[in-house]
Amino acid sequence: MQTGAANVLRKLLATHSIQDDDHEMLASFLEGGDKYAPQSGQISGILKTIHDEMSAAFADATSTENDAIQAYKELMAARLKEKAALTAAIEAKLTKIGELGVSIAEMKNDAGDTAEALAADEKFLAELEKGCATKTGEWEARSKTRSDELVALADTVKILNDDDALELFKKTLPSASASFLQVSLSSGAQRQRALLALRKATGLAPKDRTRLDLISLALHGKKIGFDKVVGMIDEMLVNLKKEQVDDDNKKAYCAEQLDTSDDTKKSLEREVGNLEASIANGNEAIATLTEEIAALSAGIAALDKSVAEATANRKAEHEEFNELIASDSAAKEVLGFAKNRLNKFYNPKLYKEPAAFAEISEHVQANPGLPPATWGAFAKQSESNGGVVQMINLLIADLDKDMTEAKAEEKNSQADYETMMADSAEKRTADSKSLSEKQAAKADTQAAVEGHEDDKASATNELAATNKYIASLHAECDWLTKYFDVRKQARADEVDALSNAKAVLNGADYA
Repeated sequence: MQTGAANVLRKLLATHSIQDDDHEMLASFLEGGDKYAPQSGQISGILKTIHDEMSAAFADATSTENDAIQAYKELMAARLKEKAALTAAIEAKLTKIGELGVSIAEMKNDAGDTAEALAADEKFLAELEKGCATKTGEWEARSKTRSDELVALADTVKILNDDDALELFKKTLPSASASFLQVSLSSGAQRQRALLALRKATGLAPKDRTRLDLISLALHGKKIGFDKVVGMIDEMLVNLKKEQVDDDNKKAYCAEQLDTSDDTKKSLEREVGNLEASIANGNEAIATLTEEIAALSAGIAALDKSVAEATANRKAEHEEFNELIASDSAAKEVLGFAKNRLNKFYNPKLYKEPAAFAEISEHVQANPGLPPATWGAFAKQSESNGGVVQMINLLIADLDKDMTEAKAEEKNSQADYETMMADSAEKRTADSKSLSEKQAAKADTQAAVEGHEDDKASATNELAATNKYIASLHAECDWLTKYFDVRKQARADEVDALSNAKAVLNGADYA
């Protein structure tokens, strides 16, 4: 009580106003001298109880947090598996949608072609039914006419063969012409009648009359017998039939080739149109993919920039946290030295020798984040009833609180940073995958467009060749098609004339 510190306390008690309880305690301490009995043991017990309770609560909170972290990791793993499965299902369904779209487009094209073919077949059927109805009517008319002609001929023969008619013809027609049977005929008369039969084919063109002119010259001459003329007529009849068969085959060939070429032309025109539509769609898809690729590339660059900025900020915050912990730890060490010095006077039992305290200081410097509860016996026995020691304890508690808050903030910031890094990595992976897929799709689309362009060029060349072939067919077949019926009729007239001439030369009478 003879020290300068005691005198300072007496002056403070006399000149300053403090609380009654503190005033009485301090006055009793200054007056009692050796009668003052410190209560540090009770306070240390209370602090130990508080420490044990806080340690138990911290252990429980740590266990609960670890369990929550484990549950979160398991939940995230399950969710990631579910997400992967759903993503695969979505990709499969998108692929199926694309394939179905292509099938629908092909079916629509086939439906259009089938509708055109059906319309053409229905038109042909209508024309065929109309033509068949006309031909049926003509055939019925010819059949009726032929039947009437046969009946008339039969009646005429019956009338002429009647006995009374024959007697009448004998009286009125005594010449040889009264008989309906050819009795005799001179060669000159046969020649004239044969020439007359040939001249009936007057509708032939000069080119087609050359054969008849040859027969006519042979009949005018008298050195050639009928047998040679009949042979010439037979040969000409064979040639005429062969020419008609050739014309029929040529007409059928022209009709078939024109129809086939027209179908080929329509098919190539449809193919060229489809290829032009595919090229336009491909170019549009390429433009869209180019925009999406640019957007994804910009997004990835912005994401990388954000990650770099977040990493720099996290690094700066961590350095600031380490500086704060180091500063607070150094301040706690200084306060520990001051407190130990006060204990040397107020509570010698709690006083630590400088060597032992230096070991604790080194431990604190090596582990700046440890709370005072981990200092062992020094932390448990550093409490004193003195007001100055209490203020030191309050300062240490403030430092501990500041360090605890800094650690919590650091932990939360680190967790947020790790979450952001994970989300950013996942997003960048997804964007990079999408970018690769779109780049591959763009390359495939460009290849497809180039293929379509090559196919279009080939189809266009083939279409031009088909048009050229159709033009050559028209040049070859139009004249035959146009004059086919005329040529057929002329050839039939020529055959009829030759047949009649042959019959005359063989003895028939067409007078």
